[in-house]
Amino acid sequence: MPNYSRNEIVLVRFPFSDLTNFKIRPAAVANAPYPSKDLLLVSLTSKTSKLLPGEFLLSDWKMAGLNVASSVKRGVFTIHEKLILQSIGKLADQYVRTLDKSLREWLVLI
Repeated sequence: MPNYSRNEIVLVRFPFSDLTNFKIRPAAVANAPYPSKDLLLVSLTSKTSKLLPGEFLLSDWKMAGLNVASSVKRGVFTIHEKLILQSIGKLADQYVRTLDKSLREWLVLI
């Protein structure tokens, strides 16, 4: 059974909303260890301009295992671990607090 850690960056077989197809996308694991096969993920995107509140640029995207400049996007979703293709890296420590702050803002937990 795979074991994914918080802030790990994974490639996900992300289904379209109508479930007719999927795209492979990077995402960051947002949940703490939990006895479930479902993971809470935050979207990553190559769109790095016109960021919305709480979204932020990953300046060290290569170190995180990403192929292109990327940012954390306001997209929180739950997905079964079977849709994870592989782990490619981890968010740098400098982004952990930023992501926590963004999640609280997006979910109105501040």
